[in-house]
Amino acid sequence: MCGIAGILSSMNRARPDRAELHSMVAVLGHRGPDGSGFHLDGPVGLGHARLSIIDMESGDQPIHNEDRTVWVVLNGEIFNYVELRDSLMSEGHGFYTQSDTEVIVHLYERHGDRFVDFLNGQFAIALWDATRKRLILARDRTGMRPLFYAQSGDRLYFASEVKALLLNPEIPRRLDPVALAQTFTFWAPLESQSAFEGIHSLPPGHTLTAEAGRTRLCRYWDWTFPDETPGRARTPDDAAEELRAILIDAVRLQLRADVPVGAYLSGGLDSSIITTVIRNCTQTPLRTFSVTFEDAEFDEAPYQRALSQRLGTSHTEVMCRRSDIAEMFPRLVWHVETPILRTAPAPLMMLSGLVRASGYKVVLTGEGADEVFAGYDIFKEAKIRRFWARQPASSIRPRLFERLYPYLRHSPSAGGAFTRSFFGQGMEGAGEPCFGHRPRWTTTQRILRYLAPDMRSRIGAYDPVAAFERTLPSSIGRWAPLARDQYVEAHTLLSGYLLSAQGDRVAMANSIEARYPFLDHRLIEFASTLPPGFKLRGLAEKAILKDAFRDMVPEAIRRRTKQPYRAPDSASFFSDGKPCDYVADLFSEARIREAGYFAPRAVAQLFEKCRKGNAIGFADNMAFVGVLSTMLLHESLVRTLPTPDSAPARTAETLAH
Repeated sequence: MCGIAGILSSMNRARPDRAELHSMVAVLGHRGPDGSGFHLDGPVGLGHARLSIIDMESGDQPIHNEDRTVWVVLNGEIFNYVELRDSLMSEGHGFYTQSDTEVIVHLYERHGDRFVDFLNGQFAIALWDATRKRLILARDRTGMRPLFYAQSGDRLYFASEVKALLLNPEIPRRLDPVALAQTFTFWAPLESQSAFEGIHSLPPGHTLTAEAGRTRLCRYWDWTFPDETPGRARTPDDAAEELRAILIDAVRLQLRADVPVGAYLSGGLDSSIITTVIRNCTQTPLRTFSVTFEDAEFDEAPYQRALSQRLGTSHTEVMCRRSDIAEMFPRLVWHVETPILRTAPAPLMMLSGLVRASGYKVVLTGEGADEVFAGYDIFKEAKIRRFWARQPASSIRPRLFERLYPYLRHSPSAGGAFTRSFFGQGMEGAGEPCFGHRPRWTTTQRILRYLAPDMRSRIGAYDPVAAFERTLPSSIGRWAPLARDQYVEAHTLLSGYLLSAQGDRVAMANSIEARYPFLDHRLIEFASTLPPGFKLRGLAEKAILKDAFRDMVPEAIRRRTKQPYRAPDSASFFSDGKPCDYVADLFSEARIREAGYFAPRAVAQLFEKCRKGNAIGFADNMAFVGVLSTMLLHESLVRTLPTPDSAPARTAETLAH
């Protein structure tokens, strides 16, 4: 894992210089503390901050081809580089390193812009073709690694994180009202946007080519599903066997490193499968890491410890208290670079710190299994709602919701009237692609009521859901309902929030590379061809995945109801009704009014409700965390020019004044 940055100038602009690149790379130092490298060639400058994982001795970047006409910087890993290297060498290509990065320049020589099709990995790439004077930016298929860009006059800037782009005085340090509307709907900006005006995110599965003063965005991969048809192409047993083989191979590839590799152990099915595969199917020594909670509602320590003991792992855990979340939250927002609506990323940043302190740089996680194999409650909700929609007057069918959310203290399915009101929204649109997600989005959009009038005016008639629907593939209406739900989930929550705020950013805050075997594109493509009933069997989630590993994973974990990872939200910032200092300051009327994002009176009412401990629902908690994170983002990246030393300290006392 690393950080990349660069500049492409037109012939009419000043050419990039090393000082510019150095400042951009320096602010990304947490992504690559092991070294830096630069390449300047006329109109282009490439920069790299290295976290050395493969080829420790000769793998410094930028990397070039034999005649130095193609140069590349990579953030991430190419897991199938060994096989690609052997194939390219058999064709006569010469290598001067043992690095996974070097295969990229030779694949480009061999296949041109389609080089990305051959990569199995998680990556953000910048490639410069000096002969053709063209720059190619590429991002992995599911968005595991970030890549942002901005156009300023005749210059194109790009970097792994927004803060490196904000160093350019020509790029405004302003939050984008439209991006706020998207975040307060989907939990994150849409895939092509960032939280900042004029700064774009390269969408997952896309390349951006800049050549002859023009840019071209091209999709090279997407989640896709077959048209809904009866019949089965394979038996469940055959499918389970094939799934097992693909996942074991994905784990094998992702264990490749010249440094020790550990694994997260959450106590759930997905991480249990990954750790069990490492133990039983590879020769890798297994070191596991877990986060535990002082609040029993969120804690899964008994399951974590039970599996660790069964596998005989060297296991380390860190206890997260509410006060820890409050202390680290400002630093978290600085790294995440967007408003967030939950505190859940904070304990994961604490966990990555434990991994780093234990001498590890790489961990495998179970992220992605819920999207690929329909593990979330939202998929069950949508299935019940569609069943209910066929007889909307039924009083029996809504009772199926009572089987959901046994782990929630305040369940949305606990009361009959509320259940019918909440889950009964939009029943007339059961055939629409976003039907399954609309109740969730409606709840999240309640945050919009806290926006200041000026922000509402700037957003105007913009509709985030309508904007998202315009990006959906034309074929989605022919897919099975579950397939539609999975596609929407993959292009909103997964890429925008989970792989960023709970993935790349909290790991890289402590210079840790997280890897996701369940997001191997071969596994996604295989799972997408399976009948919906193989994944969601009745209301039993991830059925085929449980079948595939029935002889390896303990029955208690295999049959355990899915419990999403969560953390205490607004309650983390109060102790006996007293807010921590920086929270009281940022929620003051003067600070709210000065920033201009929110209506002071409405925010004051929300603050008081949370202070009294009366925020028990998702909407109030999301609003509180959303307001707080937006204010912190304003303080750390709008009012303040980012520098390598500007990340808030863990104690967060520097923000209180």
